[in-house]
Amino acid sequence: MSGRARAVVLERFDRPLALREFDIPAAGPGDTVIACSYGGVCGTDLHLKQGHLDIPVPLVLGHEGLGVVHELGSGADAEAGGGPLAVGDVVMWASSIACGRCVPCRQYREPTLCENRQTCGVNRPTTTPPSLFGSWADYICLRSGSTIVRLPDGVDPVAAMALACAGPTMVHALRDRRPVRVGEVVVVQGSGPVGLAAAALARLAGAARVILVGGPAARLELAARCGIGDEHLDIVGADDHESVVREVLALTGGRGADLVIECAGVPDAIPQGIRMARRGGSYLVVGQYTDAGDTVINPHQIVHRQLDVVGSWAFSGAHLVEYVSLLPALTSRFDLGALVTTYPLVDTERALSAVAAGTVMKAVLTG
Repeated sequence: MSGRARAVVLERFDRPLALREFDIPAAGPGDTVIACSYGGVCGTDLHLKQGHLDIPVPLVLGHEGLGVVHELGSGADAEAGGGPLAVGDVVMWASSIACGRCVPCRQYREPTLCENRQTCGVNRPTTTPPSLFGSWADYICLRSGSTIVRLPDGVDPVAAMALACAGPTMVHALRDRRPVRVGEVVVVQGSGPVGLAAAALARLAGAARVILVGGPAARLELAARCGIGDEHLDIVGADDHESVVREVLALTGGRGADLVIECAGVPDAIPQGIRMARRGGSYLVVGQYTDAGDTVINPHQIVHRQLDVVGSWAFSGAHLVEYVSLLPALTSRFDLGALVTTYPLVDTERALSAVAAGTVMKAVLTG
């Protein structure tokens, strides 16, 4: 294969990103080269740009993607479900490849905790071939071992990108860490993509009621228009956060929710969320993906309420497979496409600024 491809490169932390050109790589044994149609912008990308995680640079960013199979290396002829994979197929892919050899992979059976994960757009620099290993590019080369899933017929690719990272992250949390039980009352803290994924999947899983606590108000209004959440409480715009906690308790008959899911990524949300859970309930912490600092909690609240407090980290290829399989149900029930704002690749900085300001729900880059 010959030709050149554009890619958005993080060269130095906390500095403007660069649009560079690279040779389009040929697909080696087991590799798949994909023409990127969409690259999602995640809150984690902001943290990466700011240097909040220890990653190598220069680096092509983008760990969420959807595109068209362009070239298949020898042996790369099947998708994750075992069906055939062909040039021209529209696919999504998992951002990480677990090594399968470390203690978490083999002994704990937790590939999300793999000690040697290769992650698109996160920890593979352009100096390590293939350089195009992030989705903010015209092409990406997925290495052997990548989880690639064909998009179901009839699913709008833009709608699929709405929860491209948040969806499988919450599949992991709500399937393997603390499942939603039929008839439960669920409170979700946070109204970004992760919070909306939690609320939507909780409803599909059988929650009787979902209370979304977040902000700003425009995000909550958008969630309501898309059919996500039953009640929407603005804690960001509230003068008194305690009044919102009291309102949650009032909405749950004074007892609190069966399950509270933290998707805010704000440490101060933790003590509030603990108090929103009923006695004997559960608190599932998902949003603290980067270290935003400490918070003060009263352990008596955990003991007195006899809470199960559970953390959930990232997702594996299997969780992406499940997310994609749920897309027909998700898109028929919720207007996911309305959550997305698209930007051309040359406007990446504008997309990042909009994400940082919270003026868009989900920014997605296009060619």
